[in-house]
Amino acid sequence: MKILVAIKRVVDHNVRIRVRPDGSGVETTGVRMSMNPFCKHAVEAAVQLSEAGHGDEIVVVSIGPKVANDVILTALAMGAHRGILIETDAELETLAIAKLLAKVVAEENPDIVLLGKQAVDDDSNHVGQMLAALTNRPQATFASEIKVVGQGLEVTREVDFGRETVAIPLPAIVTADLRLNTPRNAALPMVMKARSKPLSVRPAAEFGVDLAPRLTVEKISPPAERVAGKTVGSVAELAAFIANDVSAMEAL
Repeated sequence: MKILVAIKRVVDHNVRIRVRPDGSGVETTGVRMSMNPFCKHAVEAAVQLSEAGHGDEIVVVSIGPKVANDVILTALAMGAHRGILIETDAELETLAIAKLLAKVVAEENPDIVLLGKQAVDDDSNHVGQMLAALTNRPQATFASEIKVVGQGLEVTREVDFGRETVAIPLPAIVTADLRLNTPRNAALPMVMKARSKPLSVRPAAEFGVDLAPRLTVEKISPPAERVAGKTVGSVAELAAFIANDVSAMEAL
């Protein structure tokens, strides 16, 4: 069984996000970058499936500039077998990303495609669903558990009312939620070994996909600063504060 995992390089989740002075986007120059957390859970799921005897090969693919090699190396250190970087310096929209991944799926013909349910930079939650539609494969999103059952998968999903379990045939698309697993930290020997694993770099233009943006971002601005909280010494003081606050609001 072959497993393909799509991963994204984003601003590290521990970094405080700053908007560029001109409002054109989020500042990334000189900012620490890392693998999208949801993608990391997808990689871990693939490695666990392989370790359980359900995966012969794990291929990771990322789309971005040449420096995106670092997140592919992280995935290889975690246990993936080879990597593909689709190189482009353009900021691609989700549909273009899904179309590029569809080309890779057609070439690699994996049994399972794993993705993070969303990326923490734009929170779009589009690519997995778009990829399923473009490749005509069944999908299970927001996965918190994945089991191989016969010739298909049983996937437990995080939904608004709790959890639900669905059965889907292979080949399939699955997007990972945070409760799916705990991603491993690769030991130094695995990090060194990752550098010797196959990693091919291919220009995005090679795939014949129209990458022109369809949306125009007029301006990005940070949210308004929250008003500082207040510490009170007793329940009575809290009640009085709330009562006064309500009275002030009614007066307006």
